[in-house]
Amino acid sequence: MAENRAGKAGFAAEAKAKMDSKYDPVLACDLLQWISDLTGAEINTEDGSMDNSYNTLRDGVLLCNLINSIQEGLVPEKKINKTSKMAFKCMENIQLFLSAAASLGVPDHELFQTVDLWEMQNMSSVQMCLQSLARKASKYGKPSLGPKESEGNRRSFTDEQLKAGESVIGLQYGYNKGATQSGINFGNTRHM
Repeated sequence: MAENRAGKAGFAAEAKAKMDSKYDPVLACDLLQWISDLTGAEINTEDGSMDNSYNTLRDGVLLCNLINSIQEGLVPEKKINKTSKMAFKCMENIQLFLSAAASLGVPDHELFQTVDLWEMQNMSSVQMCLQSLARKASKYGKPSLGPKESEGNRRSFTDEQLKAGESVIGLQYGYNKGATQSGINFGNTRHM
């Protein structure tokens, strides 16, 4: 757990400070409010501190309930360890959340490692994962947080349209208004 770990020193302390500087307390309040709205859980949404987010999310139960509120039954209720506060049980809950978030479309590079939350190593990574999940929620009919994600706009062209496009000569092939590698010389005399 985070309170039993020795503090960082040297380069590790600098790296930790840089990771912690990416944590946004205002975004944390928004995320906690979004989680509370979806799950119906009574949590402190006014405090955006790292400690509040850590204490709220660290056992993974709320995260699993969040996933199930987005898509019912994604994490089976019997697999969620709601009563045990043992480290490996809580870390299993976090891992269940991460697996379910990946199946909902959260990219791998936006997922956090279990220890990032459990040991409070990188809370900005946890924020990024929750923010990505919040953007995906609109695809499942739930309120989202942040910008709307774009959707693919696949276009199909007929063979006739593709062949017609081959006859068009783009500007890069034609006249470039007198410019050469030596510069623009249209209208100038040739210097010898």
